[in-house]
Amino acid sequence: MTIQQLLKTAPVTTLLLASFIGLFIMQVLTGVDANNPSTEALLKWGANALPFTMGDEPWRLVSSAFLHIGLMHLLFNGFAMYFFGQIAEPMFGSAKFLALFLLAAIGGNLLNNYVTWHSIVEGTGQPGLSAGASGGIMGIGAALLIAALFKISVNGMVLNLKSLIFIMGINLVYGFAVPGIDNAGHIGGAVTGLVIALAFAVAYRQRMTIALQNTPNPATYEDRYRTTYINFPVSSDTDSSANNEHFNNADFDNNSSFHPDSAVKSHLNTHANHSHLSEQETPTKSILIWQLLPWLMMLLISIGFIWWWQDIHDQILQVLKTIE
Repeated sequence: MTIQQLLKTAPVTTLLLASFIGLFIMQVLTGVDANNPSTEALLKWGANALPFTMGDEPWRLVSSAFLHIGLMHLLFNGFAMYFFGQIAEPMFGSAKFLALFLLAAIGGNLLNNYVTWHSIVEGTGQPGLSAGASGGIMGIGAALLIAALFKISVNGMVLNLKSLIFIMGINLVYGFAVPGIDNAGHIGGAVTGLVIALAFAVAYRQRMTIALQNTPNPATYEDRYRTTYINFPVSSDTDSSANNEHFNNADFDNNSSFHPDSAVKSHLNTHANHSHLSEQETPTKSILIWQLLPWLMMLLISIGFIWWWQDIHDQILQVLKTIE
C-alpha cells in the first residue's frame, strides 16, 4: 500500500506514523543519540516516569506513546502500527480508532506506574521510565482479536483469529523473555483495547439484528451486511431512485473497492416499497443508542483512568509526607 493509499484509507494511522517519525527526527537533530538515548533526554521529550507522571505531569501518559527509545524501537512499533492500523482504522472509524489508541496507551502507562509504585512500596523495585506506542498498538491488536472472534468482516473477509492470537502471543512472550520490556504497559493496553472492542462488537451485532428485522430478505441481507465495516451505520433513508436490485455502480470506486455505506443504503432502498417502512417507523432511536455505545464505554474508561491516576497520586503524596 502506497503512502497516498494509506492516507486515503487510514488517515489517522498515517498521521500517527508521521508523528512518531517526526518526533524522532527532532530528537536526533537536537543531539539525542539515535540508538541509545540518555535518561535525561527521554525525560525531556516526555517519557513516562513514575515520579513525574504520577506527580504533576500526567500529560506524560500520552506524550510517552509518541516517543521511542532508539531507532529499532521506532521501526518495530512503526511497522506494527502500519500493519494493524490499515485494518483497524477503516473498521472502527478514524475518530474511534484514535480514541482507542490513546486510551490503550494511557491504560498501559497507568498499569506500568501502578506496578512500579507497588514494587517500590514492597521494596522489590525502583523507579524507571517507559516510552513507545506499543501499549496503544497492543490495544489495537486486542481490538482486532475481538473483531475476529465476533466474525466482523473487513471488505468481506473475516480476520484470521489464529494468526492474530499468534502475533499477540509472540509479543507477550517476547516481552517476558527479554529484559527491559514494559510488560505491564503491553498488558494494560491490550486489556483496555479488549474492553473497548467488546462495546464495538456488541453494538455491531445489535445493529445487524435491527437491520435484519426490518428487511424482507434477511438471509440475503445478512450476507451483504457482513461485508460492511463495523464503523458504518445502517441507513434509514428510502431514496426511490435506487433501482438496482443488488448494488449501484456508485458502490465501487475506480479501484473496484467496496463502499459498505452506499451498499447498505442501496439494498435497503431496493425493498422500500415492499417493506412499507416510513422514515418515522424505522427504529432510528435503537440504532442511535447502539452507535453511541462505544463512545459511552470510552467515556467511562476515561473517567476510570482519571480516578486511577488520582488514587496513585494521593498514595505517593501520603508516603512522601510519612517520610518527611
